[in-house]
Amino acid sequence: MPAAKPSFGPTQDARTGTVGVYSDSTSVATKTNTRLVNIPQSITVLTKDYIRDQSFQSLTDATRYVPGVVIHQGEGNRDELIIRGVDSSANFYVNGFRDDVQYFRDLYNTQSIEILKGPSALAFGRGAGGGLVNRTLKEADGQRLYEATMQAGSYSDKRVTLDAGQAVNENVAVRLNAFYENSDTFRQYGHFERYGFNPTVTLKPTDDTRVKLSYEFYHDFRLADRGNPSLGVPGGATRFNPTVPFAPNGDLTTFYGSPIYNAAKVEVQTGMAVIEHDFGNGLTVKNSSLYADYNRGYRNVYPGGTGGGPGGGAVTPDLTQVSLNAYQNYTPRENAFNQTDFVYKTTAGGVLHTVAFGTEFGRQTGLSRRDSGIFPNNANKAFDVVNPFNPTYFGPVVFNHIATDANSKYRLNIASGYVQDQIEVTRWLQLFVGARYDSFDMSALDLNSGLLRNRVDEKLSPRAAIIVKPIDSLSIYTAYSISYLPASGDQFSALTPGTLILQPQTFENTEVGVKWNIQPKLLFTAAVYELNRTNVPIADPTNPGFFFPSGAHKIRGFETAVTGYVTPDWQTTFGYAYTDARIASDTSATIVAGNRVQLVPYNQFGWWNKYQIDARWAASLGVIYFSDSFASSDDSVRLPGFWRFDAGLFAKIDETWSAQLNIENIFNRGYWATADGNNNISPGQGRTIRVLARAKF
Repeated sequence: MPAAKPSFGPTQDARTGTVGVYSDSTSVATKTNTRLVNIPQSITVLTKDYIRDQSFQSLTDATRYVPGVVIHQGEGNRDELIIRGVDSSANFYVNGFRDDVQYFRDLYNTQSIEILKGPSALAFGRGAGGGLVNRTLKEADGQRLYEATMQAGSYSDKRVTLDAGQAVNENVAVRLNAFYENSDTFRQYGHFERYGFNPTVTLKPTDDTRVKLSYEFYHDFRLADRGNPSLGVPGGATRFNPTVPFAPNGDLTTFYGSPIYNAAKVEVQTGMAVIEHDFGNGLTVKNSSLYADYNRGYRNVYPGGTGGGPGGGAVTPDLTQVSLNAYQNYTPRENAFNQTDFVYKTTAGGVLHTVAFGTEFGRQTGLSRRDSGIFPNNANKAFDVVNPFNPTYFGPVVFNHIATDANSKYRLNIASGYVQDQIEVTRWLQLFVGARYDSFDMSALDLNSGLLRNRVDEKLSPRAAIIVKPIDSLSIYTAYSISYLPASGDQFSALTPGTLILQPQTFENTEVGVKWNIQPKLLFTAAVYELNRTNVPIADPTNPGFFFPSGAHKIRGFETAVTGYVTPDWQTTFGYAYTDARIASDTSATIVAGNRVQLVPYNQFGWWNKYQIDARWAASLGVIYFSDSFASSDDSVRLPGFWRFDAGLFAKIDETWSAQLNIENIFNRGYWATADGNNNISPGQGRTIRVLARAKF
């Protein structure tokens, strides 16, 4: 009888203890593979099975059931999230690398999504003040898998995927993920097409060394949709007399824009190389490199107040007019990063230390060019006026670059070093201490004026925690951390005389929490926190382009979650968040102390369940609740709270074929899902049905 081939090694699921919706460990938060129960930070892991069962296609949709996370509209052309009251379009990562360009990400090659709450500079560097989202991609891990899916659904949705991989021999494994999707949307004229492919290979030249190589091409083209305006009221809406979003005759499908011009496009090419080596005696090293090229641009015609149009972007109180503005942006970027991470496990004086230390170097270069739109049918003004009951615009728009439009060519050099120690003092007491140094060296050439500007920010970000473990499955922790955001902002595309003199924003977080593995595959978590955001820029009304660095936000909250298997047949994810996100000092004439931060509800609730009825059938039911919030931080446009119910049905036909049916918003309730200011408000999608067939061979 021939000898069995040596195993290629543990799979991704085995390394993280992932089964169904439950994951036992991750290396994202601490740079070391650490059990979730021992990580002194709020973190949610969305597994590939959870993503598949919910039929999530986009990154932001996958976060709807996560407590403390709110979807921002992102001007209808990008992923954007508000985590613990902090808005960001840049705090997205892939395999631990910055993926900070503004675009919509697909999940066809996603192994898991990790959402970290609170400042996370120790592991990730600048920004991430309220939290961040990391996609861990599927890799060639030696598992034999050949799977294809075919999906059809509401709004003429058509989607196919392929996931194929195996070990070639004991030293080489390969994998290919690919997809194509073409669909309309529930909004008039809405359409998108996207596709991508991601081949990976893992080499194991020795038992102690692994080399992982990956290339991805991704394309996304869609109609950009900035939603609906608000309803204007006589004298104007205020925080004391807020108004509501406007839908003509209650029709949430009406499109306020131009199907001729509105568009968002991105093409992303990404290459990654990772080398891991175990030196023995407790020392391992991982060196990772990434190069990514983002060809990115978008164009919008939308409800807006630029140029002095009637209503200022809102529907006029007599319900007869709404103004449209237009612009286009071209924002290509290239990212190159190298990370080196050492982990050393040792015992000194009976105390166990897991020391992680390393460096990150990177360069990000790009262009940010904006062109303003004018309307020839309205004497070449910066706005046109349409009927709010028939607002779709089919007339001409001309895009010209004017002196006030951005036109910046930038370069950013990043150099970072960190050290941390996870200390097990006794069986019941653990300590976590660490700090990271970041150098943020940016230069920007203003192509309008020819001026080259430069600034360097150097910051030290500390993190510390105490963990008490009465029993192995229970931890009680208190943690403190700080992150910084340079004055050039999330997208750092330009420098001005005003931003050159600003101090970085500071995010200071204090958190107390508990984590308990009620059962081996069922985790309960709860945390209370206070997050203070300071040095928020305030525009100087007497000196345009300059700011006062005295703005502040105070965010206090409570979060709790239960994730895993209640019984062998019942999987659940439950989450609740109470978030009181407030403006702590005036940041404009209308955004004043006491106001609630944009889009953040006091109460947020999500509960999803899947039950295995028998060997063939399973069913799921989910419910989401958001209490009311405001479209912007001036609190003048109120978004009503809403409930949404989702369901799924799953059938295993035979060893090869399976199928699933997903229904979002079962009761077809109309609601307002998100916004980008007071007059770009997105309605939630009505009842949506998807049917999928899966073949494993």
